[in-house]
Amino acid sequence: MATIPREQRLFRRSRTDRIFGGVCGGIAHYFGIETLPVRLLFVVFAITAGAGLLLYLLLWIVMPLEDAQA
Repeated sequence: MATIPREQRLFRRSRTDRIFGGVCGGIAHYFGIETLPVRLLFVVFAITAGAGLLLYLLLWIVMPLEDAQA
């Protein structure tokens, strides 16, 4: 994954790297990491305390969808 300068990073849901809402893909893109560890983190939080599911739903509502690439 290419390093993205900080001024070009936006905290947005991904249109391309998504399974449900693109939240994990957007977070991974923002931090410049792979998506799998972010997804696993949400799964672990969802299984242990249910907080992962609540956090994911909240971010799905709050995070804007990234702009379409023209």
